[in-house]
Amino acid sequence: MNFNLLRGLRVVESSAFIAAPLAGMTLAQYGADVIRVDMIGGGIDYARLPMMPKGRSLYWTGLNKGKRSIAIDIRRAEGRELMQSLAVAPGDDGGVLLTNIGVPWLSHAVLSHHRADMITCTIEGNPDGSTAVDYTVNCATGFPAMTGGASKDAPVNHVLPAWDIACAYQAAFGVSAAVANRQAIGQGAELRLALSDVAFSMLSHLGMLAEAELLQQERPSLGNYLYGAFGKDFGTADGSRVFVAAISLGQWSSLVRACDLAGTCAHIESDRGLDLKKEGDRYSAREMIAEHVGSWCASRGIEQVRNIFQAHKVCWGVYQTVQDAFVGDPRLSEANPVFERVSTIGVGTHLAAGGTLRVSGLQRHATVAAPLLGQHTDQILLEVLGLNEGAVGRLHDAGIVAGPDSDPLMQRA
Repeated sequence: MNFNLLRGLRVVESSAFIAAPLAGMTLAQYGADVIRVDMIGGGIDYARLPMMPKGRSLYWTGLNKGKRSIAIDIRRAEGRELMQSLAVAPGDDGGVLLTNIGVPWLSHAVLSHHRADMITCTIEGNPDGSTAVDYTVNCATGFPAMTGGASKDAPVNHVLPAWDIACAYQAAFGVSAAVANRQAIGQGAELRLALSDVAFSMLSHLGMLAEAELLQQERPSLGNYLYGAFGKDFGTADGSRVFVAAISLGQWSSLVRACDLAGTCAHIESDRGLDLKKEGDRYSAREMIAEHVGSWCASRGIEQVRNIFQAHKVCWGVYQTVQDAFVGDPRLSEANPVFERVSTIGVGTHLAAGGTLRVSGLQRHATVAAPLLGQHTDQILLEVLGLNEGAVGRLHDAGIVAGPDSDPLMQRA
């Protein structure tokens, strides 16, 4: 379910991969009219895995919910001019372009020549405009050397495209801020956002950059231990696995009560000269603490662990697969207003997420499934550009634009 906080904003999106489509979907989830400009027949990620048996990409449909699609052959000059016209179309609601395709004909300089208050947001790999993806950026940040049981010589990648995700939300925020600024002073903006800047800036925000510069030390790889406080995974008697975190003093006190650790803690403090009320001291004693918490968990089944931890308000979680979460976790169900069932052509009816903000006093509106390629071509040409039906027909006849019948899924049907 979504909100209409950005009602009245029209964003033209030309994108692929994750960061830019996710940024556009985020804007759509909060009410913006996001128009995807798609290649006729689909772009480079229209058939990306995972896919349904009949060929619809769950990846593409997942990232493009709530958008409208116009299919244009942008390899031709006429198609490029048409897309430029969409981007700069008049009205207070328009004049916003979101893209990760840094081509000269979509540059801010070109578009702002036709619309002075134009807002463009271009997502790049590196700040010099060179190419990069999440995985080629992540390997350079140092995180794979401190993930799991890794080292510099044996790095461990994580499967979550964290920098794409963070970049997407930065882009959505940047567009929203630029629109608010334009409403206030009438000025457009050229926004450029590099994936690597998002990643490397986080090293600064989390203190890791200063740690390397000032302390001249590398963050160690700790397996599944939490850095700087106490946290680790533990197995239960019936084969489940949980993660326990005790970062704050309140969380630590809850864990001590739940696992009856008061005597153990007193012994550790006396023996090691530590004060386990301090995060750093709990980190220093992590292996000794883990030995006792591990024994406590190993002697109990998951339901007993669950009951005791919940009773004492321990900060913990159960390891589960996506299938496990789908079947049994209420946070990933229609019981959570973030999720609802939608019907996507070529996919069927399925659970889908909307916007994650919870906004008091505003009614949510239903999530709209991802479109077919060119599903809204005629509608957009008529409404946004004000073309008549004859002009739209001529564009179709010339192969400059296409409707949903050109979608490969419809051609296979």
